[in-house]
Amino acid sequence: MIKYLSILGSTGSIGRNTLYVAAMFPDRFKIQALAAGKNVKLLSEQIQQFKPELAVVYDEDTAQRLRALLPANDSTSILAGVKGYEEAASLSGVNQVVIALVGAAGLLPTLAAIGAGKDIALANKETLVMAGEIVMARAAAAGIRLLPIDSEHSAIFQCLNGHRHQDIEKIHLTASGGPFLNRADLEHIRPEEALNHPTWHMGPKISIDSATLMNKGLEVIEASWLFNLPARRIEVVVHPQSVVHSMVSFQDGTVLAQLGLPDMKSAISYALTYPERLPLNLPLPDFPGIGALTFQQPDIIKFPCLRLAFEAVEAGGTCPAVLNAANEIAVEAFLGNKIEFARIPVIIEKTMDRHSVVNQPSLSEILEADQWARDYAGSLV
Repeated sequence: MIKYLSILGSTGSIGRNTLYVAAMFPDRFKIQALAAGKNVKLLSEQIQQFKPELAVVYDEDTAQRLRALLPANDSTSILAGVKGYEEAASLSGVNQVVIALVGAAGLLPTLAAIGAGKDIALANKETLVMAGEIVMARAAAAGIRLLPIDSEHSAIFQCLNGHRHQDIEKIHLTASGGPFLNRADLEHIRPEEALNHPTWHMGPKISIDSATLMNKGLEVIEASWLFNLPARRIEVVVHPQSVVHSMVSFQDGTVLAQLGLPDMKSAISYALTYPERLPLNLPLPDFPGIGALTFQQPDIIKFPCLRLAFEAVEAGGTCPAVLNAANEIAVEAFLGNKIEFARIPVIIEKTMDRHSVVNQPSLSEILEADQWARDYAGSLV
């Protein structure tokens, strides 16, 4: 049976790997919609290879550039902007939507997909960071499956498969530690240094988040909503080899771990075909060659973004959305050489301190808090 996919974020790392898997199994997958930002060159190549019904880009100017790159006889409809992303997420005939957009841009398309009754493969942690309660409640009410793509959350999902929720003791969320794990001085760091992740190949935003450990903080919040556990029962463990993707401990003292080499295709394919596993022909870990798997506590003094994420989820309400928005602004400023690396957590904390938290917020209140935080963090930049 063919599964019809809509891939939002098709030109990013997750999107490209999803298309790689789809191309390996053309009898299993058909691409109905592709959505990207402004990378029209790669998107035009993807359109010509996979021939989707619909493609979406950031704005109308980008759409015009995309149309100019496509053959005159291409039948793909081209849309732009938020409404276009929502259309791609709710397209008739699509079975599953892969949400791989970066940042807050993933929230409204995810809600559109849920509203249209589409199963979701989620690689956008910011969606649950901003509006986890709303998203999970709507997904449950719609009876759709929301399956995680992030390697850590996929690992937890696999460890929990077949086990009772009430038996969970704790989630152990592994972190590589990023490129600066063993660097004492975090002053005068250049963007190209922060982008050089030691084990994973990711896009610029998530690479910077990994370098600050904010990525792990966002994953704590996402895991709390996905697996219905308070953040105090989620422990971050630094594991530089990135072989153990995460672990779950149970009340009888048992710990289950999911292991594999760092390659997102495994987690992607599992979300696309659950409970089936595809023959991806990926290499297995060479355990004797690896030698040792090591673990250590994260340094929240050196990496305060992780502390801020725990504080945000503890405060609840609109605070996680503010954390996320301020982080997006600060990361963008760092990548643009407007601020120092060490200023990222400073801007986030000042924005959080200035915010008046709204408890049990509506979607509009979350979006208002997101915009306020972007404006305030921008003023600090």
